[in-house]
Parts: sequence; C-alpha cells; structure tokens
Amino acid sequence: MKKLLALIALLATSLFAADTPDLTMQNRIRQEGFRNSKVMDTAEGLMDFIGPRLTGSPNMKRANEWTRDKLTEFGLSNAHLESWGPFGRGWSYEECTVRMTSPDVAQLWALPRAWTPGTNGVISGKPVRVKIETVEDIEKYRGKLAGKIVLNGDAREIKPHEKLQYSRYTQKELTDEESYELPGRPRFTREEAAKRNAFRKALTKFLAEEKPLVMIDSDPADYGTFHVQGAGTQKDGEQYPVPAIVMSTEQYNRLARLTDQGKEVGLEVNVKTTYYDQDKNAYNTIAEIPGTDKKGEIVMLGGHLDSWHGGTGATDNGAGTVVAMEAVRILKAIGIAPKRTIRIALWSGEEEGLLGSHAYVYEHFASRPEPPPAERDIPATMRRNPGPLTIKPEYAKLSAYFNLDNGTGKIRGVYAQDNFAVAPIFAAWIEPLKDLGVTTVTERNTGGTDHLSFDGVGLPGFQFIQDEVEYSERTHHTNFDVYDRLQRDDLEQAAVVMATFVWEAANRPEMMPRKPLAKSDLPATPAAPAAATPKH
Repeated sequence: MKKLLALIALLATSLFAADTPDLTMQNRIRQEGFRNSKVMDTAEGLMDFIGPRLTGSPNMKRANEWTRDKLTEFGLSNAHLESWGPFGRGWSYEECTVRMTSPDVAQLWALPRAWTPGTNGVISGKPVRVKIETVEDIEKYRGKLAGKIVLNGDAREIKPHEKLQYSRYTQKELTDEESYELPGRPRFTREEAAKRNAFRKALTKFLAEEKPLVMIDSDPADYGTFHVQGAGTQKDGEQYPVPAIVMSTEQYNRLARLTDQGKEVGLEVNVKTTYYDQDKNAYNTIAEIPGTDKKGEIVMLGGHLDSWHGGTGATDNGAGTVVAMEAVRILKAIGIAPKRTIRIALWSGEEEGLLGSHAYVYEHFASRPEPPPAERDIPATMRRNPGPLTIKPEYAKLSAYFNLDNGTGKIRGVYAQDNFAVAPIFAAWIEPLKDLGVTTVTERNTGGTDHLSFDGVGLPGFQFIQDEVEYSERTHHTNFDVYDRLQRDDLEQAAVVMATFVWEAANRPEMMPRKPLAKSDLPATPAAPAAATPKH
C-alpha cells in the first residue's frame, strides 16, 4: 500500500511539475524585441495605411493580404489566406454628415451603424423623439414614424469624472486575480439572450414596415466618444432596413432637449454606404515557422484582425495582431528553429461572434453537430446539449493556442482557463519575466475572445492578462480606437512575453496538458489517425 501511495505521489508530482525556462533563448528574445522592434512600424501599416477592418469589407480583404505579405517578408513559410463561410454581405461607408439647420446651424458628430443602408442623398426633416427599448415599446409608435427622422432615447445626464480615464493593475489586484473564483452567473442568461434576439427581430420587422427616414441613437459615453457597432446582421434577410446612426451624447442631448421643448428643429442627413455580395466568404491569415524533430506538432498564437469601423481598430484588436506578428518576427529573426511548428493565425469575424476562429477549429481540430433552430440565436457557450465532438486528425497535434485581445496594455500574466496542470508550467515561465511586470498566473476563466474557440472543444487555449490602460473607458469599439492610443513600450513588452510563451511551449519535451473532456463532449466518432504533417 505504501508503495502504491508513493507511486501515486510520484505521478502527481510529475504531472504538475514546473518547467525549466530556456534563459538563453529568453535573453535572445529580449535583445531582438527591445533593441530591434518593428511593432510600431507594423502598427502604422495596419492602422494608418489599411484602416478599419470590418469583416466582409474591402479593407478587411486588404488587411488579410497585407498581413500575409508582411509575414512572408518576416521569413515565415506557407503564408496564405484560408477562407471560411459563408459569412454574409460585406459593407462599408463612404460618407456620413449630419447638420442641424434650425434653430441654429451646427455640424454634428455621428457615424452609421454597420450593415445599414444609406440615405440615397441628402434628406431633410424635423426629428421626432421616441424611446424603443423593448418589444412592448414598438406598438406605441406603430403608424407614427413613416417618413420621419427618429431620435431614439432620452437625453442622458452627464457627470464629471472623478479620476483620469487611465489604469493599470495594482499588485493587490493581481494578487486577487490569483485566487480561484467559483463559476458565477454569466453576464446575461439564456433567457436574456433570447429576449434580446426577439427584440432585434421585432424592431427590424417594424422598421421595414414603418419606413422612417433614419434612426439616430445616442451613446452612453461622453467627451465626444461614441461606440460604433452594427445594426441588424450581415446575414441574408437580417439587414437593418433603414439608415441607422450613432451620435455623440453631448450633441444628441441638445437635439433631444430642443425636440422635447417643442422647438422647430431642422436636420439634414447624408449617409452613403455600399454592400458587397460578390464574395460572401471571409478569410483568416495563416503563416508558420516550421518545426524540426517535432514539426508535426503545433503551437499557435494570434488575435483577431477584424475591427469595427468607427476608428482604425488600433486597440481592438490591431494591438493584438501586431504583437502576435512581432512575436513571430522576433522568433524568426533569431534564426533558431523550434522543435514544434509555430503557427500564427489572424482571425476575421471575431466581432460578430468568434466566427473565424470557430470555423478554423471546426475545420482543423474538432466540430459539433449543427444546433437546432431554437438554439442558433443563443451564444454557443449557453447552448443546451451542444452535442458530442467529432475529432479531426490535427486535434492530437495541437499543443496550445495563445491569444492577445484586450487593448494596448502590457501583459501582466495569463489565465490558465481552469487548466490546473498548466499553472505550475506558466509560473516557471514567468519567473524570469517578473522584472517586465509579468507576475500572475490565475486558474480563472476569461471570455469574450478567440481562445474560447479552442477551449470550447477541449484544446488548451489561453488569453493573457493585460493592463486596462483606457480600453473600456475610451477606445473599445469607439471612434477613438486609433493608432495614437497605442503605447509603444506596452506593445514591445507584450511581443517579448508572447514570443517567450510560444517558444517555451514549442520546445518543452511534452505537449501542454489538457483539461479532461466532459462526458457530453466525448467523441461521436473514433479519433482519426494523427497526420504526420498538419494539413491546410
């Protein structure tokens, strides 16, 4: 019995043993990453030259091709675009002007919501104010909005800010992150998700029947910041039927107050948009650093390349894109081939629901049955009985995927995503990185980005902990998400850290440990034999 217990203890110790980091290679990574960084050059090209990158738009295709060619220039192999789809209609806007013509003349700050039509020239009219937030609200306005410029929502009260909109993790906050957090209530429930979808469909149908000239919404932000996302969807039959605009809060409030006071308010609106139906597929950018004696095994890194159109997609997620590109540039520039193949993936369709990474995982690694119609509008992580996995040949060959997608901030640690066996491994890797501010490994989960496509099928997928900086308050999905909000020192640090993690994973003796699959995930079909070389 004592021998059995000793054997179990030995196996447990071996299973959760920490790695010994490669300090020589970490030093080389620092030398290249801090003394010869190209991360800001890449950022200028992507944000200033390409610009915003809504999936399905011409700019997104340009970004795919530009990043493919840039990765080839860095010396990576097999750089290519991998299609997935169908995604749906592409969309872009060329013009959006809104003017108040009475009782005063003023140029107003506004942008169109994605996938809405244009106005077919300048339209003029007097606004009416409504408040449509639920299905029940819709009936109050039936028959009253045809041919009108509609202001949707009340004027918002604005309070002064008590502190600067800028923050980094304190050591106490990082320490708190290390404590395990029991799974809590999701941000919204299945029922709330179903209610949102029902309202969206009912409002779309109502507007198609009512035919107002334009819908104008305000934004909860202030200081001229406004969030610009989509209305309706890119799918056939789900496009928003009328021009929809988001206006800065301060200027919307003026219009709302004047209208509520019964003043004669005149507006001119001109929105020009274009739909693209020639190619309804979307594309991920893929490239590799080939491995050596373990080249059939893969370590992946990446972030999403797509963005919304209000700014130039700098912190969401141009920062993650250029850091991942810089990480592979650093590793290639050092000139030492890894044991495992390192593959970078720059995803499209993240903003519409992790679509590009989800399609890639389903194509290469593992898939589930199509959800029934009642479940299709429910987020994938909330679906009931999603069905067993069908395992693909490459499933056995992926060691880990590392993702970056939380703004320009420095990397301060990593989420182990409930994978307790990787925590001591990550802790060993970051020990030499603590002087760069990387101190924290937490077993907690984090959501909202592309590592979930991997984690959702039982593969090791990880997101880094990043300093907030001004992400939530200022840049996330806003008109201020531009190159100038990027922080050079942060991006250089993040590229060095990401390159370090990828190198360590690519060269450790074993692949990264995995979480056990849930009973409901057990494969519907036997795993196919592992391919010697991953297919594309």
